[in-house]
Amino acid sequence: MKKLMLLAALALALPVGAFAGSQIDFQNSGGTLAGNSSGLTLTGSTLTSVNGLNGGGLITGNLGTVSLTTGGLISGALNGKNAPIGGFIPPSVFNGGSLTITGNGSNGLNGVLFSGTFSGNVLWQLSTNPKNGTHTYTLTGSLVSANGSYGTTTQLTFNTGKGYFNGSVNLSSGDTNVVVPEPGTLSLLGTGLVGLAGVIRKKLKS
Repeated sequence: MKKLMLLAALALALPVGAFAGSQIDFQNSGGTLAGNSSGLTLTGSTLTSVNGLNGGGLITGNLGTVSLTTGGLISGALNGKNAPIGGFIPPSVFNGGSLTITGNGSNGLNGVLFSGTFSGNVLWQLSTNPKNGTHTYTLTGSLVSANGSYGTTTQLTFNTGKGYFNGSVNLSSGDTNVVVPEPGTLSLLGTGLVGLAGVIRKKLKS
Protein backbone atom coordinates (compact mmCIF):
# COMPACT_ATOMS: atom_id res chain seq x y z
CA MET A 1 0.00 0.00 0.00
CA LYS A 2 2.84 2.39 0.90
CA LYS A 3 4.53 1.65 -2.42
CA LEU A 4 1.38 2.56 -4.31
CA MET A 5 0.98 5.82 -2.41
CA LEU A 6 4.57 6.86 -3.09
CA LEU A 7 4.32 6.04 -6.77
CA ALA A 8 1.07 7.99 -6.97
CA ALA A 9 2.81 11.02 -5.44
CA LEU A 10 5.51 10.78 -8.10
CA ALA A 11 2.94 10.58 -10.88
CA LEU A 12 1.11 13.64 -9.55
CA ALA A 13 4.33 15.64 -9.42
CA LEU A 14 5.13 15.14 -13.11
CA PRO A 15 2.48 17.45 -14.64
CA VAL A 16 3.27 20.40 -12.37
CA GLY A 17 6.01 21.84 -14.56
CA ALA A 18 3.94 21.50 -17.73
CA PHE A 19 1.68 24.40 -16.84
CA ALA A 20 4.28 26.94 -15.74
CA GLY A 21 6.17 28.84 -18.41
CA SER A 22 5.98 31.30 -21.26
CA GLN A 23 3.12 31.61 -23.70
CA ILE A 24 3.28 31.94 -27.46
CA ASP A 25 0.23 33.19 -29.32
CA PHE A 26 -0.25 32.63 -33.06
CA GLN A 27 -3.11 34.30 -34.93
CA ASN A 28 -4.21 33.67 -38.49
CA SER A 29 -6.94 34.69 -40.94
CA GLY A 30 -8.18 33.87 -44.42
CA GLY A 31 -7.93 30.54 -46.15
CA THR A 32 -10.57 27.92 -46.79
CA LEU A 33 -11.86 25.08 -44.66
CA ALA A 34 -13.20 22.30 -46.86
CA GLY A 35 -14.34 18.75 -46.27
CA ASN A 36 -17.07 16.32 -45.39
CA SER A 37 -17.73 13.54 -42.89
CA SER A 38 -14.35 12.01 -43.78
CA GLY A 39 -12.55 15.06 -42.35
CA LEU A 40 -11.86 18.79 -42.68
CA THR A 41 -8.81 20.54 -44.14
CA LEU A 42 -7.74 24.19 -43.77
CA THR A 43 -5.55 25.55 -46.56
CA GLY A 44 -4.31 28.98 -47.65
CA SER A 45 -4.59 30.59 -44.22
CA THR A 46 -2.16 33.44 -43.46
CA LEU A 47 -0.24 33.70 -40.20
CA THR A 48 -0.89 37.34 -39.24
CA SER A 49 0.72 37.71 -35.81
CA VAL A 50 3.10 35.97 -33.43
CA ASN A 51 3.57 37.04 -29.81
CA GLY A 52 6.09 35.63 -27.32
CA LEU A 53 8.12 33.38 -29.60
CA ASN A 54 11.61 32.90 -28.11
CA GLY A 55 10.72 35.50 -25.49
CA GLY A 56 10.06 38.18 -28.11
CA GLY A 57 7.19 40.64 -28.43
CA LEU A 58 4.35 41.02 -30.90
CA ILE A 59 5.16 40.61 -34.60
CA THR A 60 2.48 41.30 -37.21
CA GLY A 61 2.20 41.08 -40.98
CA ASN A 62 2.16 38.35 -43.59
CA LEU A 63 4.32 35.95 -41.60
CA GLY A 64 3.56 32.53 -43.01
CA THR A 65 0.82 29.94 -43.20
CA VAL A 66 -1.38 27.82 -40.93
CA SER A 67 -2.72 24.46 -42.08
CA LEU A 68 -4.98 21.98 -40.31
CA THR A 69 -6.56 18.60 -40.92
CA THR A 70 -9.00 16.52 -38.89
CA GLY A 71 -9.93 12.88 -38.86
CA GLY A 72 -13.40 11.62 -39.72
CA LEU A 73 -16.67 12.72 -38.16
CA ILE A 74 -17.54 10.64 -35.10
CA SER A 75 -20.86 12.22 -34.11
CA GLY A 76 -23.10 15.13 -34.98
CA ALA A 77 -23.71 16.84 -38.32
CA LEU A 78 -21.59 19.07 -40.54
CA ASN A 79 -24.15 21.83 -41.11
CA GLY A 80 -26.70 21.59 -38.27
CA LYS A 81 -29.57 22.83 -40.45
CA ASN A 82 -32.21 21.40 -38.14
CA ALA A 83 -30.77 22.98 -34.98
CA PRO A 84 -33.09 25.28 -32.99
CA ILE A 85 -32.34 29.00 -33.24
CA GLY A 86 -30.98 30.31 -29.96
CA GLY A 87 -31.05 26.87 -28.35
CA PHE A 88 -28.12 24.73 -27.23
CA ILE A 89 -26.59 22.77 -30.08
CA PRO A 90 -24.30 19.87 -29.11
CA PRO A 91 -20.98 20.12 -30.97
CA SER A 92 -20.09 17.69 -33.72
CA VAL A 93 -16.98 15.64 -33.01
CA PHE A 94 -14.09 14.79 -35.33
CA ASN A 95 -11.46 12.17 -34.60
CA GLY A 96 -8.14 13.96 -34.01
CA GLY A 97 -5.95 15.49 -36.71
CA SER A 98 -2.98 17.84 -36.88
CA LEU A 99 -2.00 21.52 -37.15
CA THR A 100 1.16 23.10 -38.60
CA ILE A 101 2.32 26.73 -38.44
CA THR A 102 5.09 27.69 -40.86
CA GLY A 103 7.04 30.96 -41.13
CA ASN A 104 7.84 32.45 -44.54
CA GLY A 105 11.08 34.17 -43.53
CA SER A 106 9.56 37.51 -42.52
CA ASN A 107 11.04 38.96 -39.33
CA GLY A 108 13.26 35.92 -38.99
CA LEU A 109 10.34 33.49 -38.75
CA ASN A 110 11.64 30.60 -40.85
CA GLY A 111 10.39 27.07 -41.28
CA VAL A 112 8.02 25.19 -38.98
CA LEU A 113 7.18 27.30 -35.92
CA PHE A 114 4.76 24.79 -34.45
CA SER A 115 3.63 21.30 -35.40
CA GLY A 116 1.31 19.14 -33.36
CA THR A 117 -1.39 16.52 -33.30
CA PHE A 118 -4.71 16.79 -31.51
CA SER A 119 -4.57 15.00 -28.18
CA GLY A 120 -8.29 14.26 -28.29
CA ASN A 121 -11.37 14.92 -30.36
CA VAL A 122 -11.86 18.11 -32.36
CA LEU A 123 -15.14 19.94 -31.71
CA TRP A 124 -17.18 21.62 -34.46
CA GLN A 125 -19.73 23.94 -32.85
CA LEU A 126 -22.55 25.81 -34.60
CA SER A 127 -24.09 28.89 -32.99
CA THR A 128 -26.96 30.96 -34.38
CA ASN A 129 -27.50 34.63 -33.65
CA PRO A 130 -31.15 34.89 -32.53
CA LYS A 131 -31.32 38.56 -33.58
CA ASN A 132 -30.40 38.21 -37.24
CA GLY A 133 -30.27 34.47 -37.90
CA THR A 134 -26.60 34.41 -38.94
CA HIS A 135 -24.45 31.36 -38.28
CA THR A 136 -20.98 30.93 -36.84
CA TYR A 137 -19.03 27.68 -36.73
CA THR A 138 -16.15 27.24 -34.28
CA LEU A 139 -13.50 24.53 -34.52
CA THR A 140 -11.59 23.87 -31.28
CA GLY A 141 -9.11 21.32 -29.97
CA SER A 142 -6.09 20.67 -27.75
CA LEU A 143 -2.77 19.64 -29.24
CA VAL A 144 0.39 17.82 -28.26
CA SER A 145 3.39 19.35 -30.02
CA ALA A 146 6.21 17.51 -31.73
CA ASN A 147 8.83 19.66 -29.97
CA GLY A 148 7.78 19.23 -26.36
CA SER A 149 5.47 22.21 -25.82
CA TYR A 150 2.52 21.87 -23.49
CA GLY A 151 -1.01 23.21 -23.06
CA THR A 152 -1.57 23.99 -26.73
CA THR A 153 -5.07 24.95 -27.82
CA THR A 154 -6.48 26.23 -31.10
CA GLN A 155 -9.75 27.91 -32.01
CA LEU A 156 -10.89 28.76 -35.54
CA THR A 157 -14.02 30.75 -36.34
CA PHE A 158 -16.04 30.66 -39.57
CA ASN A 159 -19.02 32.88 -40.42
CA THR A 160 -21.51 31.68 -43.04
CA GLY A 161 -24.06 34.49 -42.84
CA LYS A 162 -27.59 33.08 -42.97
CA GLY A 163 -26.39 30.05 -44.87
CA TYR A 164 -24.92 26.84 -43.50
CA PHE A 165 -21.65 25.01 -44.03
CA ASN A 166 -21.94 23.34 -47.42
CA GLY A 167 -18.53 21.70 -47.72
CA SER A 168 -16.41 24.86 -47.94
CA VAL A 169 -16.16 28.07 -45.91
CA ASN A 170 -13.68 30.94 -45.51
CA LEU A 171 -11.87 31.38 -42.21
CA SER A 172 -12.74 34.52 -40.24
CA SER A 173 -10.10 34.22 -37.50
CA GLY A 174 -7.86 31.70 -35.84
CA ASP A 175 -5.91 31.64 -32.57
CA THR A 176 -3.41 29.04 -31.36
CA ASN A 177 -1.93 29.37 -27.87
CA VAL A 178 1.14 27.41 -26.78
CA VAL A 179 2.48 27.19 -23.22
CA VAL A 180 6.18 26.30 -23.10
CA PRO A 181 7.84 25.36 -19.77
CA GLU A 182 10.66 27.68 -18.74
CA PRO A 183 14.12 26.06 -18.45
CA GLY A 184 14.22 27.06 -14.78
CA THR A 185 10.89 25.37 -14.19
CA LEU A 186 12.14 22.18 -15.79
CA SER A 187 15.33 22.28 -13.70
CA LEU A 188 13.32 22.77 -10.53
CA LEU A 189 11.02 19.93 -11.51
CA GLY A 190 13.99 17.68 -12.20
CA THR A 191 15.58 18.51 -8.83
CA GLY A 192 12.32 17.83 -7.06
CA LEU A 193 11.88 14.49 -8.81
CA VAL A 194 15.42 13.42 -7.90
CA GLY A 195 14.71 14.21 -4.26
CA LEU A 196 11.37 12.43 -4.40
CA ALA A 197 13.01 9.38 -5.98
CA GLY A 198 15.49 9.27 -3.09
CA VAL A 199 12.68 9.34 -0.54
CA ILE A 200 10.84 6.57 -2.39
CA ARG A 201 13.98 4.44 -2.53
CA LYS A 202 14.58 4.89 1.20
CA LYS A 203 10.97 4.04 2.03
CA LEU A 204 10.99 0.95 -0.15
CA LYS A 205 14.18 -0.33 1.49
CA SER A 206 12.67 0.11 4.95
